Amino acid sequence: MLYPTLMKGSQISNMRIIPAIVCLAAGAVASAASAPPILTEDVDEFYRIYDASDGHPSAAALQTGYIDAGSAGLHLFAKQRNLTGKTMAAAIAKRPAIFAEARHCAALLPATRKRVGIALEKLGELYPKAISPPVTILIGRGNTGGTAGNAGVMIGLETICAADYLQADLEDRMVHLIAHEYVHVQQPLAQIEDPKISLLMASLVEGGAEFIAELTSGSVSNRHLQSWTDGREKEIEAAFLEDADKVALDTDWLYRGPGTRDAPGDLGYWVGYRIAKSYYRHADDKQAAIHDIIEVRDADAFLAKSGWVPGIELN
Repeated sequence: MLYPTLMKGSQISNMRIIPAIVCLAAGAVASAASAPPILTEDVDEFYRIYDASDGHPSAAALQTGYIDAGSAGLHLFAKQRNLTGKTMAAAIAKRPAIFAEARHCAALLPATRKRVGIALEKLGELYPKAISPPVTILIGRGNTGGTAGNAGVMIGLETICAADYLQADLEDRMVHLIAHEYVHVQQPLAQIEDPKISLLMASLVEGGAEFIAELTSGSVSNRHLQSWTDGREKEIEAAFLEDADKVALDTDWLYRGPGTRDAPGDLGYWVGYRIAKSYYRHADDKQAAIHDIIEVRDADAFLAKSGWVPGIELN
């Protein structure tokens, strides 16, 4: 979900933003007035090969029939994520269940496409500057849930389908995650890999994507954090503020995976979401606030203007 976003120990271990400056296809970036293409053909092709081999496709079949023959989005994803026929065949052999169970999510793709299209049209209304590169839903090797950049969003269906710590409803899970990732496409800072980015700034980028996704799709993607933090807001956010100026990767607030039931990970998403929500609530010009949330550049100035304090009531 972000630059050096390594959600360590997670099933979604590399949900991050990668600068993707190569256009996926001629004319791929549509105007904000139209919904971007949402491509699912790679999933169909994977399962054609998967079924033909009774769930044990060879590296050669995966390379030539799936990866080489796949979409531009799949080609970019493969380059960024070391996805080859060999690495994919090894992943299927190691964790066969996630590829078999991803069929449940694949069956929901028609309804998911419709809802995502509505959410992304809403994004264009809220943020008229929005660019609209494609969303490519594909099958990876079980280690990447989402990758986004200005060339588009690529979603690893098998990884999202296995991420049961997110929404229990599979369709909701896909819709809200894609909405979150698509906000990253719009964020200037999400196009830059900065290993020294501060916790506050990284949380504003992630939390801003959560908040805008809530406006467009109806929910954040990390709903489990909202339920866990209920009644603990002031304590958690006061602790966050003490670490706000530290390098994000040197803290436990981001990129540590889902954590446990008693100590969930990635609470920076939740704090950043609440800061963005407070900024929006306190703004007289809501459209200008959306612009500021998406294009935040000065973390300290944004925080000062947000009206947020630890434990603020936002419900």
